[in-house]
Amino acid sequence: MPTPKRKVSRARRDKRAANKGIKPKAITECLTCRAPIAPHQICKECGYYKGVKILRTKSDRKYARGQAKQAREEKFKPKQGSSTQEQGQEEKKES
Repeated sequence: MPTPKRKVSRARRDKRAANKGIKPKAITECLTCRAPIAPHQICKECGYYKGVKILRTKSDRKYARGQAKQAREEKFKPKQGSSTQEQGQEEKKES
């Protein structure tokens, strides 16, 4: 049985298998927003996976912050029609 005369170097050996694993990646589209995604992955754009909301996206967080800000502004907004200065003046007139 023939045997090799010299040891095959690591570089020479590895060159043979260098292109074995390269395959084109499959790309599908999100069922909700039609954005391109890898199969079996959560959509980064809308946060859905198979029609179920999984992730809170950046736009979701931005919307929630806006709602919270409006709620705070409504809470601390003075009531229309009467202010503390007007109430003080009215009390002085009555007495």
